[in-house]
Order: sequence, then C-alpha cells, then structure tokens
Amino acid sequence: MENNGKTGEHQKDEIAALRMRVHELEERQKSLAKKKGIMEATLRIQTEFKKAREELRLSEERYRGLFNSVSDLIYTHDLDGRFLNVNKAMTERLGYEPAEFIGRRITDFMKPEVRPLFDSDYLEGVKNQGYYEGISSYFTKNGRKIYIEYRNRLIESGEGKPFVTGIGRDVTDRILAEREIKRLHRQMIQAQKMEAVGTLAGGVAHDFNNLLQAIFGYTQMLLMTKEEHDPDIVKLQQIERAAQRASELTQQLLAFSRKVESRLRPVDLNLEVEQVRKLLERTIPKMIDIELHLAEDLNTVNADPVQLQQIMMNLGVNARDAMPEGGKLIIETENARLDEKYCEIHLGARTGNYVLISMSDTGSGMDKETVEHIFEPFFTTKEVGKGTGLGLAMVYGIVKSHGGYIMCYSEPGEGTTFKMYFPAVEGETGEIEMGRKSTEPMPERGGEVLLLVDDEELLREIGKEMLESFGYSVFLAPDGESALELYREKTDDISLIILDLIMPGMGGEKCLGEILKLNPRARVVIASGYSVNGRTRDALDAGAKAFVKKPYEIRQMLGVVREVLDKKD
Repeated sequence: MENNGKTGEHQKDEIAALRMRVHELEERQKSLAKKKGIMEATLRIQTEFKKAREELRLSEERYRGLFNSVSDLIYTHDLDGRFLNVNKAMTERLGYEPAEFIGRRITDFMKPEVRPLFDSDYLEGVKNQGYYEGISSYFTKNGRKIYIEYRNRLIESGEGKPFVTGIGRDVTDRILAEREIKRLHRQMIQAQKMEAVGTLAGGVAHDFNNLLQAIFGYTQMLLMTKEEHDPDIVKLQQIERAAQRASELTQQLLAFSRKVESRLRPVDLNLEVEQVRKLLERTIPKMIDIELHLAEDLNTVNADPVQLQQIMMNLGVNARDAMPEGGKLIIETENARLDEKYCEIHLGARTGNYVLISMSDTGSGMDKETVEHIFEPFFTTKEVGKGTGLGLAMVYGIVKSHGGYIMCYSEPGEGTTFKMYFPAVEGETGEIEMGRKSTEPMPERGGEVLLLVDDEELLREIGKEMLESFGYSVFLAPDGESALELYREKTDDISLIILDLIMPGMGGEKCLGEILKLNPRARVVIASGYSVNGRTRDALDAGAKAFVKKPYEIRQMLGVVREVLDKKD
C-alpha cells in the first residue's frame, strides 16, 4: 500500500510536469503564432507599400508625361514671382533649360520698363483676387519677342507655403495679325480720306480755274490792245502775274487730285537728279551738303521731267527748312521690285519693277501723327504765311498720277526719308504734244465758223471774244444737248468744235460720241483743266483731234485751233 502511495505521488508529479510541459508548449505555440502573424502582417504591409510606391511612381510618370506633352505652357511660381516648376513647352518656347528657370523671377524674361507693373499689378492682383489673367510680352533666349496669354490661380496649401499655378499660350501670331489688320485698316481709312479730299480739291480747282479764265483772258486781250509805252501795261502785267500765280495754286490742287497735266516721255532719273542738284546748290545754304548715290544701269521710267524736278525741288526745300543749322541731303536711286508681300501691307502699292528715288535729310524729323497728315492739302507745320500746305500734296498727286507709290519715314530728331517708286518701262514712249509755247508768235488769223461748248457763261464769252478777235465766227452752246441740236442744224457751216469735257447733263464725252455719229470726220478739240492722260486721253482716243488747256491761254488755244483746221484728213 505504501508503494502504491508512492506510485500515486509519482504519477501526480509526472502529470503536473506534463501539464507544465503542455502549458509551455501552448505558450510557445501561441508565441510562435503571434510572431508568425506579425511576420505575415509585415510582409503584407511591405507588399502593399511596394505596390503603393509603384502606383505613385506610375502616377508621377503619367503626370510628368501629361505635364510635358501638352503644347500649352504650364508653370508654378512662389509669391515672389520665382519659378518653382516649368513644363517642356515652356523651355521649348523660350529657349531656356529647366534649370535656367527654377529660382529666377519671371521679370528676368521681361523688358525692364514693364517690370514694375509685374509687382504692382500682377503679384498684388493674384494675392488679393486669388487669380489673374492677361497677355504679357516676353523675350526668348535668342532675343525674339513673344506674347503669352495666361491664366494663373493662387493655391493655398495647409501643409506648406501658398504658390501660384498657371497655364499660358503663345499668341504672338494672333497679336501680330491683329496689329497688322489695325494698321491696314488705318491705311485704308487714310487712303479713303485722301481720295475724298482729292475729289473735293479737284472740283474746287476746276471751278476756280473757270473764274481765273476771265481774269487771265481779259487781261491778255487788254495787253494786246495797248501800245508799248502805255502806262497801264505794268498794272495789267501785275494782274496777269497774280492770275498766273493763282493758276499755279490750282495746278497744285489738281496735281494732288491726280488731274494734273503731264508730258510723259522716257526719262533717265539719274540725269534729272543731277539737274536738280545744280538747282538745289543755288537754292539751299552751303552748310547743307548734298550727297548723290546713283545706281548704274538704272531702268527708264515714263514720266514728265518737269514734274519730276518739281517734286525733288519741293522735297529739297522742305529738307532745307528741317535743317536750319545745316546737315546732309542724300539723294539715292536704284532699281527695285515690289513683291506681293510688300504690297499686301502697303495699300496702294502694286507688284512690279520700279525705279526708286529716295531723298533723306538729317533734320529735325517728324512724329507719327504729323507723318500721317503730311500729304493732305493745306496741312503744314510751318508758321502762318510761310507755307500753303500744298507742296507735299502736289508731290503725292504727281507720284500717284505716274502710277507710282510714295512712302515717308521719319522720327523726331532722326531726320526724314521720302521713298518714291516710279514704274520701270521698256521701249520708247512718245512725247505727248500739248500745244505751242507762249513764247511763239501769234498764229495766223482765221475765218472759219467754230462752235464753243461750255457750261460756264463767263468762259463762253471770254472764249468767243478771243476767237472773234482773230477773225473766227463763233456759235455758243451751254451744254451737250444744245451743242448737238445746234450742230445738227449747221453741220455744213461749223468747221471745228471746242468742247468742254466736264459739264452737267450729257457731259463732254457722251456729246463727243454723238457728234462723231453725226459726222465721223468732225474736228473736235477737247478743253479741260484736268490731265491729258486721264479722261481727256479717253476722249482723244475716242476721236477728238486735240486738247486745249483751261484756263485758256490765247496763243495755245489759237495755235491748237489753227493746227487742227489746217491739218488734212
């Protein structure tokens, strides 16, 4: 029994030991399980972290790809205006590397004079409003000026400093196109204004010419009746000179309106420049140097030499007035071609080959506003009584009447340059006969019957008196309709018709056509104060025999009448 007791105790000890061992194993198992869970969790976290990091990398790559693939300019900058980041389009458009942007102020890429506005307007505006948009000019690395339209927004960051993000677009082409459209529009308005003023000036000059006819004509007839030592001759000559001066002013108005009388023939511009230099050397002070730079093998132009010298003298005298302390007057000639691109941006210019004459001075120059008005009649910068304001208007009209183009370039203090383009021609162009000079002797007297047609009663009367004083018989008609009716009745009696070109009603051109229908061999002389190469030329081509200038000059009119009457058909 005692042994049995010991055995029981021993078994109890073994059971307790086994239980302890089981407990230890259970605890160990629990510990191992816990460690395994941690390891598994760690592995899961590491796997998820790697996955998240890869997704972040891919997201950043997609963002960077998008950031650099768009054509618009994308950037960020701090509240001091320093770049934080820029995309590829920004570097390509301005020509700088990304590192050359980062940390630099936006104003580093602007003109110095506009930098203060960046701080006062833009930075303050984006801080106060939270956004800002507009258009600004910048300079690329190679110095080219570009215009960027931008929209910027302030980003408030809770974890860091606020910054500005923006998107911009290069609108240089649009801005330049808009400016070009505005410039062409101004040119068009100016051209329309000049055309309207020209029409008005031409009409005024035409009517004034008619009034001068009476003064001029009656004075000439009175002079013809006076003896050589008659005391009235001096007074009459003074009246004649005043009328002649008034006539010259009307010719300047007609020149501006491109209705000026022209004697066109082939002309070497270099020779005309040489002649003008000789005249200018006797006209302008010696402290002004005249330099010539004349091109060799210069093309010929079809022009009126007198008018060419007239416009060069006028510009030379203007240059003298702009250089009271002395300077240089430079005259240059060269062959030139105006291409389509030039003509697209210079209204009134036509493509083709030209001879260019440039006249430049080193004088006081003019501002932009003055240059825009210099060709207008009666516009002058000179003091009252020192200029009529018709000189440059005349220059403009003569160049235009020759089919040419004129430009003026000037800046205050930098002098002025006039460029005149005259169409180059090939072959010979015959000189237009305009009648006899006043220095020739009086034509022979006549006895034929003439028909004088003019809507101005004063001109009809003075014309009739002139013609009758030299033996002609004269019928008068106030308009085309009356002239036709009279000519139908007396076709066999009337030897010659002097027909005013510009009349109300039927008008001279239509009247000419009707007269030639009645009698294709009718002798018709066109009378006009307008250019022989404008509407007058059309009348001459249609069958008129000659042209007589208004206001009438006795020798010229009588000479043309006699020449037409004596010419055999």
